[in-house]
Amino acid sequence: MSARKRFNAWLLGVLDGWFHRMVGERKAALLGGLRGTVVELGPGAGANLRYYGPGVRLIAVEPSAAMHDRLRAEAARRGVSIEVVRAFGEAVDLPDGRADAVVGTLVLCSVRDPAAVLATVRRLLRPGGRFVFLEHVAAPSGTPIRWLQAALHGPWRAVFDGCHPDRETWTVIERAGFVDLHLERYDAPTLAWPIRPQIAGYATAPTRDNP
Repeated sequence: MSARKRFNAWLLGVLDGWFHRMVGERKAALLGGLRGTVVELGPGAGANLRYYGPGVRLIAVEPSAAMHDRLRAEAARRGVSIEVVRAFGEAVDLPDGRADAVVGTLVLCSVRDPAAVLATVRRLLRPGGRFVFLEHVAAPSGTPIRWLQAALHGPWRAVFDGCHPDRETWTVIERAGFVDLHLERYDAPTLAWPIRPQIAGYATAPTRDNP
């Protein structure tokens, strides 16, 4: 387990309250109504567990072993039934159609291949299941924040475990083959300028009646 991964596990714990104040209301609205089997990609130290409703059976797909003890401890504290799976989002060894919902918050910024991860999301969802997302994204071209994101790209990725501050994640979601896509753009209330531009929303896996 690398020192960087241990540092990121510690940092996520330290920043938990800050993220909750910044996007907690949006997360509660997106996650609070989910039921059944929920697969969460990259849950980190378990920041989202406070938002899940009763009866959720959570499968936490987290590639960093440094996060696993924190995840289990947070699940026990919140009363969430959890199964922790060590895997990357591009290669999750779970059956097709296993999930009623798949959740990814602040995770597509750091995966190696966002399109492959979303293909996995499609595979894991039952027909009509819901993909829920919240991500920081690239600012509009030509803006000071986009310039700052580009300038910090290298050191930002090195410090924050491969995170891309300027990824146009919305385009990958729009092309992933979901239906009934609801996507909202907003500026997060934070002085951390590279992650102020964000998107949040949900999309539905196709059914036979709505392919």
